[in-house]
Amino acid sequence: MTEKSRVKPYDQRLAHLAVAPLKNLPLHPNYFTLLTLLLGQAAAWLFALAVSEYGWLAALCYMLAVFSDHLDGEYARMTGKTSSFGHNFDYIVGGINYTCLFIGIGIGLAESYGHWALLLGLAAGLCNPFILYMRMYMEQKHGPDVVEHPAFAAFELEDFIYLIGPITWLAGILWFFVPYALGNIGYLVWTITEFTSLRKKNQTGD
Repeated sequence: MTEKSRVKPYDQRLAHLAVAPLKNLPLHPNYFTLLTLLLGQAAAWLFALAVSEYGWLAALCYMLAVFSDHLDGEYARMTGKTSSFGHNFDYIVGGINYTCLFIGIGIGLAESYGHWALLLGLAAGLCNPFILYMRMYMEQKHGPDVVEHPAFAAFELEDFIYLIGPITWLAGILWFFVPYALGNIGYLVWTITEFTSLRKKNQTGD
């Protein structure tokens, strides 16, 4: 699916509207990437250190981090300040935030639910460096289309992460943590399958 043919997700449209008034300011897209990193790390630390008291705030911070992850790309395209470094920086920050999110939640829940929460958080979190490496490799070798997430209308698969807020506020972070952590482990398995398939096609020349 090409950039022109796909329907632009709603959060990217909102991000475009958010940065449009800033296009003439002396800003760099990487500033927005740093904002994403700070919000994601704030969420992870709040989950780890005060999940019972400030889990609601941590979830909000992470929702804002997911949204702000689109600001850098929209601003870069709007101002012509795109770069390979910025693209890779954005990828890496996203991977760091996902890694720390699951580990932070696992640490925070371990006191109430035991070591299994910590182990699940570590397992889900440490999947992300491998996912990140394989996705960056696949994009570099085969183009951005191969790492596009499945989409329906103007929603992408990754948009389900926004549910961290509603689920945490209404039911508790545990109800987000377990299915999403298991899903992230499954996503690693799926990524390995795709990565291996593309490597084989590349080697055979198909």
